Amino acid sequence: MMIREAVVAGSWYPGEAGACRRAIEAMRPKAPPPAQRPAAQRPAEEEDLPPRPVAGILPHAGWTFSGPTAVATLDAIRSRRTPQTFVIFGFHHRRAIRRCAIFPSGGWDTPLGLAEVDERLARELLARVPELLDDNPQAHEEEHSIEIQVPLIRHLFPEARIVPILVAPTDQAAALGRAVGQTISDLEADAVCLGSTDLTHYGSGYGFAPKGTGPAALKWMRDENDRRMVDLMARLDAEGVIPEAREHLNACGPGAVAATLAAARVLGAARGTVVQYTTSADVMREQMGRLETDMAVGYVGMVF
Repeated sequence: MMIREAVVAGSWYPGEAGACRRAIEAMRPKAPPPAQRPAAQRPAEEEDLPPRPVAGILPHAGWTFSGPTAVATLDAIRSRRTPQTFVIFGFHHRRAIRRCAIFPSGGWDTPLGLAEVDERLARELLARVPELLDDNPQAHEEEHSIEIQVPLIRHLFPEARIVPILVAPTDQAAALGRAVGQTISDLEADAVCLGSTDLTHYGSGYGFAPKGTGPAALKWMRDENDRRMVDLMARLDAEGVIPEAREHLNACGPGAVAATLAAARVLGAARGTVVQYTTSADVMREQMGRLETDMAVGYVGMVF
């Protein structure tokens, strides 16, 4: 059996089972952000959530920063359904991939046990769209955008399987998403699609500071730059996400987002709901007592 070993356990999230479980449970009560968030970015009320979610967007920083947003998103899905499979679209930060890469069999190791790959769904996707997908488990080595989600799924959906797919930010992303959505529909698979991305990386350390530094700059990042991307997601504009990210640098995984939105449309979604929005600056202020920072990363959790 092909096993993908965890590479950021013990650094980006706890590396021991008990510590993992405690960390996830500790994140759950703290999921709602302060009421001062802009109205469109406050957590969704229970009645705002779709009756049967088919997809979600969640962030992939270390759990200290984006974990509560990711947990809140998965909890929102769990309040409505417990799917048998999660198709997780990620992005490779360390190496450019020209084609989308699927991990088609075996499992992913986590501190909470093995997350098994849904081989039937993975193989069906490879058979249907070989022009869009590579059988390329090696591409997943050393990349965190999918790994950071898998222990959360193991804890909250212990019986669920996964289909990990790295998605390049090209026109193929939306086409792949449509194919995934159609395959799930045709097979009547009990599956939810997840797109893994962070939003704007703002500050000189990230090489992106068009509004300078200080609170006004971070407010622009939050209320304008991230808001543009969140609005595209809410409208399920799969084709608009990658050009938007190229122009405004407001998503690091736009291919994963485009695939998720396209799949959600095929699966019947009409609009996305923001579960939670926050930034690393908010976390540093609220949990670490750091009142001033010139850098921040945006995190959003959405369901469709």
